[in-house]
Amino acid sequence: MWKELFMDNLIDIIKGIHPGKFIERELKKKRLSQRILAEETAIPYQTINAIIAGRRNLTTEQALKIDEALGYDEGFFAILQTHYDIKQYKEKKLADIYSTAPRIRKSLFWDADFNKINWAKYKNAVIKRVFERGSKEEIEEITQYYNLSTK
Repeated sequence: MWKELFMDNLIDIIKGIHPGKFIERELKKKRLSQRILAEETAIPYQTINAIIAGRRNLTTEQALKIDEALGYDEGFFAILQTHYDIKQYKEKKLADIYSTAPRIRKSLFWDADFNKINWAKYKNAVIKRVFERGSKEEIEEITQYYNLSTK
């Protein structure tokens, strides 16, 4: 019972990170190398390395093998991968929505390349900057751009 609660809480805490980062942490904690994990799971070393580097996602089969090798409940790494995929999907969706810049002065962001600002990722910073330094029209533009409530 306590183990199930721990695993659920752990997933809630780390969901959204790439499973490779968590695997890397576990290997360090258990003083295991990527090569040993590759041998224990029959997953090629290059694949393990790519997963840990975040260049590759886990398949269900790989996740189950890593669950067993590292002593986690069946499905733990598959669930972690799914949460990561969901986060990536949401970030892509938001990036598509906010792909064009709002109609504000570029000089408000003198410290950044205005044309490269990720309007979705840095939403809170953009809002704060415009509300602090923008004109009334720019504040209205940001309010509409991000669909902020004016109540």
